[in-house]
Amino acid sequence: MTSYQDKPWLAQLTDAQRAPVQPPPSTLHAFRAAVRAAPDRTALAYFDGRLSYAETDALSDGIAAHLAARGFRRGDRAVVMLQNTPHFVLAVLGVWKAGGVVVPVNPMYKSAELRHILDDAEVTAVICADHSWAGFLGATVADAPSVRLALTTSERELQTRDDPRVLREAAAGPQDGADDLLAVARNAVGVPPTPSGQWGSTRAVSDDPGLTADDPALISYTSGTSGTPKGATNTHGNITFNAERQRTGHGLPEGATYFALAPLFHITGMVCELATCIANAGTLVLAHRFETGVVLDAFLEHRPAYTVGPATAYMALLAHPAVTREHFASFHLLSSGGAPLPPALVESFRAGSGHYLHNGYGLTECTAPCASVPPGRRAPVDKVSGTLAVGVPGPDTVVRIIDDDGRDLPFGEQGEIAVRGPQVVPGYWRRPDATAQGLPDGELRTGDIGFMDRDGWLYVVDRKKDMINASGFKVWPREVEDVLYTHPAVREAAVVGVPDPYRGETVKAYVSLRPGAAPQPGELAAYCKERLAAYKYPREVEILVELPKTTSGKILRRELRHRA
Repeated sequence: MTSYQDKPWLAQLTDAQRAPVQPPPSTLHAFRAAVRAAPDRTALAYFDGRLSYAETDALSDGIAAHLAARGFRRGDRAVVMLQNTPHFVLAVLGVWKAGGVVVPVNPMYKSAELRHILDDAEVTAVICADHSWAGFLGATVADAPSVRLALTTSERELQTRDDPRVLREAAAGPQDGADDLLAVARNAVGVPPTPSGQWGSTRAVSDDPGLTADDPALISYTSGTSGTPKGATNTHGNITFNAERQRTGHGLPEGATYFALAPLFHITGMVCELATCIANAGTLVLAHRFETGVVLDAFLEHRPAYTVGPATAYMALLAHPAVTREHFASFHLLSSGGAPLPPALVESFRAGSGHYLHNGYGLTECTAPCASVPPGRRAPVDKVSGTLAVGVPGPDTVVRIIDDDGRDLPFGEQGEIAVRGPQVVPGYWRRPDATAQGLPDGELRTGDIGFMDRDGWLYVVDRKKDMINASGFKVWPREVEDVLYTHPAVREAAVVGVPDPYRGETVKAYVSLRPGAAPQPGELAAYCKERLAAYKYPREVEILVELPKTTSGKILRRELRHRA
């Protein structure tokens, strides 16, 4: 009998996708190789600004030299709290060159959220926008006993277009208690690189700070959709394995252009955009943050070959009044990750853009993807539940469906998804209890409910904790949401369980609408009732202008439950 260990999904992969990979020890090693191979190639494009690989190398060297001169040591942690800008990339490379660990933080976090991370990770350095420091961050950092140094920057620098749709904050200038990121980057290294990428005796840091695949590269705090964030320790090897699998699996030419649709401070952006682009010596296009008009303009200007983002971003792009197929004409591959992808969106996106949207599945603890739809393949839809497959695991990964006791369940039967492979983190930062519970013997217990068919296609039904118990019947929100997404008026949908005196829990749906649509809540409830079992359809429907989301695009069901 076929088992998960037999890896039935290998049949869905090409010979090239099944071939072994030999990732470098760290993304820094891959970056150094790109600098040597193509020093004059554009590494970072930011509106009308460009930085070559040699320039990116020089500036990040300067940051590393400044950190080292200020007492930042190997293994120290540095918060990087910036949008999708060149400054983010320079800061990450600089911290790694100094031997440190990057703690990427959402710039939308408030004081209490940031303070938890500063204390939990015992952060030594903070790198952020000057307006954030002037607003609240400076005062928050001043009360954090572990922080010894700070760097601030204006995200208007390194470009001159100043697009008001995203660059709304004026430069705040030098900040008390902090040094200027670009000033120290330019001052610390006194000579430009030669065409070979080599440096003279003034170089402040070595080509190899001694990083190994087992060293922590990131402490990635979970998004907090289910409670207090905890830090997953993504190693350099975790990152380069997934980046190399993406590089070889996507089939893009060397030096291809990647667009950063997902935020770089999220694991999807960090690995599938930044690290994969570097592994391919490519050009990474940055546009500060997601704004539909800005993104579509960038697609036409920079002609990217690849991007990845949440389903909500693709919905917004399709809804823009100026969108045409020409905006997507340059793409070789578009991927969806970070949030559920409804089958209806795949079809509407193909109709609107001419491209098939490749699904993917991963978690922070998997250092982004652990399953995806391979290029050239189409994900099946389960005939019973209507769920779209998220993809197949890679050749080095084992995905199992298990019961509450950790035993394998038969193909087609629902259970918890468990993942083992080179991309799985070794644990949570200083949380041995959480590590033992969530990663027993190195296997990640995801908390997601799903099933696998006999051909190796993986289906994610929902989060284990989000299951609704209505009069003893299980209702998975994803199934109801997928039906709502087929209604032509619905732009976004989220389903939660709310208390009910008779049923214990009942189903409530929150939706946002497409422009010009105006259905009544009862119409949407009736639409679901026609297509779902009686216990599944939403008894309540509430229409909102926007559903609450993380900046990585995940709809926050927890906030909607609280609202209810």
